[in-house]
Amino acid sequence: MHRRLIVPSALAASLLLAIPASAADASPGAPGIGDTYYPASGNGGYDVSHYDLRLKYQPATDLLEGTATILATATQNLSRFNLDFGLDVDEVRVNNKKAQFKKEGDQELVITPATPLEKGKPVSVVVRYAGKPSELNIGGYTAWHRTPDGGVAAQEPDSAVWWFPSNDHPLDKATYDISVLVPDGTQAISNGVLQSQSSRLGWTRYNWRSNKPQASYLATLAVGKFDITTDKTADGLPILNAYSKDLGDNAGAARASVERTGEVAEWLTGVFGPYPFNALGGYVPNVTSGYALETQTRPFYSPLQFANGANVSVVVHELAHQWYGDSVSVDGWKDIWVNEGFARYSQWLWSEKEGEGTAQELADWVYAQHPADDAFWTVKPGDPGPDKQFDIAIYDRGALALQALRGEVGDEDFFAILKGWPAEHAYGNAKVGDFVKYAEKVSGKPLAGLLDTWLYQPSKPGAPAAAGARIAKADGKHSRPKSWQKIAATNTIHEHEHEHDHR
Repeated sequence: MHRRLIVPSALAASLLLAIPASAADASPGAPGIGDTYYPASGNGGYDVSHYDLRLKYQPATDLLEGTATILATATQNLSRFNLDFGLDVDEVRVNNKKAQFKKEGDQELVITPATPLEKGKPVSVVVRYAGKPSELNIGGYTAWHRTPDGGVAAQEPDSAVWWFPSNDHPLDKATYDISVLVPDGTQAISNGVLQSQSSRLGWTRYNWRSNKPQASYLATLAVGKFDITTDKTADGLPILNAYSKDLGDNAGAARASVERTGEVAEWLTGVFGPYPFNALGGYVPNVTSGYALETQTRPFYSPLQFANGANVSVVVHELAHQWYGDSVSVDGWKDIWVNEGFARYSQWLWSEKEGEGTAQELADWVYAQHPADDAFWTVKPGDPGPDKQFDIAIYDRGALALQALRGEVGDEDFFAILKGWPAEHAYGNAKVGDFVKYAEKVSGKPLAGLLDTWLYQPSKPGAPAAAGARIAKADGKHSRPKSWQKIAATNTIHEHEHEHDHR
């Protein structure tokens, strides 16, 4: 009897041949997507195309049960990967096979599939979970609002981890189907178009669809008892607004503002181009917070935004974000100016349109209100740092930069830039530098120096720079524009009730 001897090198070679190439060089996906402000936000190794969320929520107990089906593509050979999520997980399946999983830290769900995932191949992930979002504390706060009759998910820069597993960063957008089962007499409001609604055995299911790419923080859910109004735009897009039934004295002002959504959106299409999504509207739940948020197709408004009466300016701000922030999203959170500077400037343009103060007059007023030693000028809108990401300077100094640009290139090129930019980067992501290059291309002028002065220098642009940008009157006298009070009332628009831990 002769035994065939296999030398170690030949044995190793034969074993390698038996292992799929993807398994041989598979490695873990990164636990962060690479954001300089929030290093642990998002994840590497895959790209999500669609979320299907099937949820059941009990308002009386705040119990949320869910099954999330995530469709993605592996961008590397993956031995394991992470999702961002905080609630308790019961089971995970990857490509229909049970997968191992564990929690790391507050919100990293680490998943090891039964077999490694091959680069370029489709991946399906099913996560079954349950928990009480209001009891989930991450970084010292919860992004889930409990209301007298339900709960609400709306927060920035992240809120998804409280109610569904995701790749939680604007760089990985996806489409959404969100199906929510709630007790009869209670409604579930979310993004996009309500596809269907049905009731059985004391429960009602609402099926919502958002059919354009959407960042995870822009997904929203509100469960409670609402008065709902519906309409259509001139182009036939559905408008759905919802108001908690217990808004008290703020109810009238909230409706008087949000019901003008269609009018404001129609005006904004003239400024920014065609509306980019399949629906629009807004909702005002009975929460105690004071901010608003551009949740895609259906902005969230706190009742306190209307405590002093109707304020259409806040509606202008959040709807402007549908172009600047939602369709064109930040590449990294350091690029927040391409969201907030433009949304604030849209309020200035609305003031101009309403005859309550031109953008020029508002710029002159802002410039004059902040002396050279004001800390306002130390915040750099082009890269403010995570601690100053929603500082008032991002809004007002950010809008000043746009007025300076307008003065430099003239109205024709300026408004061509405002309209062309959302078309150039529709449903994608962009950096501040990308905008500068685009503005230079459209205007044919070198603009890096101008925008560096207004966006990146930690000091007040001096009189020569201001004069060159046609900002501030020579005599130094500036009257307060009529619209200023309403605009200033929205300064808390993104003041959240926590100090983020900058994960």
